[in-house]
Amino acid sequence: MKILIINGSPRRKGNISQMLNSMAEEAMAQGAEVEMIEAIKLNVRPCIGCMRCRSSHECSLPSDDAQMVVEKMRQCDALVIGAPCYWGNMPGVLKVLFDRMVYAMMDETPRGIPIPLQKGKRCVLVSTSTTPWPINILFHQSRGVIRALKEICHYSGFKTVATIEKGGTRNNTTLSDRERKKCVNAIRKITAHS
Repeated sequence: MKILIINGSPRRKGNISQMLNSMAEEAMAQGAEVEMIEAIKLNVRPCIGCMRCRSSHECSLPSDDAQMVVEKMRQCDALVIGAPCYWGNMPGVLKVLFDRMVYAMMDETPRGIPIPLQKGKRCVLVSTSTTPWPINILFHQSRGVIRALKEICHYSGFKTVATIEKGGTRNNTTLSDRERKKCVNAIRKITAHS
C-alpha cells in the first residue's frame, strides 16, 4: 500500500508535523510505503483560472511541483492531509496546491457535474488551531479546515475514514500519549483495508 502524506504546515516541529510523523511511523510499521510532501517546500505557481485543464486534463502553466504531486496522488492508495488553521481555513500554500491539481482530482460532465477521479481511495484529515478546545470546534477554527479538506476529498472520490482536530496548540506544543494514539488509530483505518 502506498500512502501519500501532505503536510500543509510551515512548522517542521509543530503539532501537525508531529501528528503526521506519528502516522508515517505507524504506517511503515504496518508495511505501507509512505511518502511525505511538505507544501511549504514546493514551488507552485497560483492557478490563473483559465479553465483549460478541464478539457485538456493538464495544467496550462509551465511545469512546476504541482505536476509532481499530481503523479504521486495518482499512484497512492491513500492520502493523509494535515493543515493548521489560518483564519478558519487551510494555509494558502496548501490551497494553491489543490487549486492547481483540480484536473487530476475531479472531472466534470458537459453540464458541470463533478466526476471523482480518485474514487476508491481513503483519506485521513488532521488540523490544529491555537484557539483552545472546544472553542476551536465551536467557532469553526480547526473545523473550518476539516470542512474544506473534506469537500476537496469528497469531490475527488476519497472516502474520509478519520479526522483529528487539536485545539490550544499555542500552549500545548507537544503531543500527549492520547493524541499519539488517535494518530495511530486513524492510520490503522487506512492500513487495515489494504
